[in-house]
Amino acid sequence: MAGYVQTVLGPVAPDSLGPTLMHEHVLCDITPRSLREAIAARPELVQPITLQSRYDIDYGRHPHAGKTVMLDRELAVAELAMFRAEGGASMVEMTIGGLAPDPEGLVEVSRRTGVTLVMGCGQYVEDFQDPANHARSVEDFAAEMLGALRQGAWGTDIRAGLIGEIGCSAPWTALERRVMAGAVLAQQETGAALTIHPGVHPDQPAEIIAFLRAHGGDIPRTIIDHVDRTIFDDDRLFALADTGCVLEFDLFGYEHAYWSFAPINMPNDGTRIDMIRRLLDRGHGDQVVISQDICRLTRLRSHGGHGYGHIFRNIVPFMRERGFSQAELDAMLVHTPRRLLTLPG
Repeated sequence: MAGYVQTVLGPVAPDSLGPTLMHEHVLCDITPRSLREAIAARPELVQPITLQSRYDIDYGRHPHAGKTVMLDRELAVAELAMFRAEGGASMVEMTIGGLAPDPEGLVEVSRRTGVTLVMGCGQYVEDFQDPANHARSVEDFAAEMLGALRQGAWGTDIRAGLIGEIGCSAPWTALERRVMAGAVLAQQETGAALTIHPGVHPDQPAEIIAFLRAHGGDIPRTIIDHVDRTIFDDDRLFALADTGCVLEFDLFGYEHAYWSFAPINMPNDGTRIDMIRRLLDRGHGDQVVISQDICRLTRLRSHGGHGYGHIFRNIVPFMRERGFSQAELDAMLVHTPRRLLTLPG
């Protein structure tokens, strides 16, 4: 596989990848276990998403058990067809262990839409994992990821093309550290890129990088996800960039200050663009990728949301207005994704 990108439809040449979003969910169920358990006692948590209700459901202050269930292949085909028409070509699908991965569904969606899909592998944060994982070893997790990359994932022959999004909580749990150690072993064996979901604490990205260095991880082929909900000061931002890792701003389209998972003030798209501009001005133009991390129905066009094409309809023109060059846009959307997704020799 050296020199190729592994997609759900098989290996492709890197230059076949057009503009690529590095962190999305197409088919997934990202409902927390606690909310699943509450559904039986509180049926009002499951309600139709209507024009009157979608904003409040999306905002997140009121629990809703259905918004994070995206398992409808027909809906996925419709949404990715719009993404393709709006300028998108390729997408990294980050639905892994604990989030109801559907490799065969991704194959169907990719074939029907022409969108290139690269699938991740591994395990999400502990709260979403199978409790049986507590008995598993580092080597067992590594074997799972190696199998996904080399033979096929989740009981299929459909192969993953990178490792992650490996889930971390803050504070970091012992189980999550074992999964991460297994991911490093799989990266060492294959050279695949490693993409990481950090916990909501501004110092955890640095903690993760220190762990990877101690265990022999490949930092330039490591992506720290969700930087735009994790780091809010330039000192930490620049220190993370100086490690050589890739910084992923992947919540474009999320314009709400409220974040139900932690007491933080979320940025808007303008703030994200300003953070990226400061990184590029400092010389980190080949270390930034962007995406939207769509994982709820209310962010889809079919339910009144911005959809997968938001970056191409709105953000790319916005960035051009703010002085971003075509070369800078191509680095974030084409060249850095190609580098990361091409499996080395």
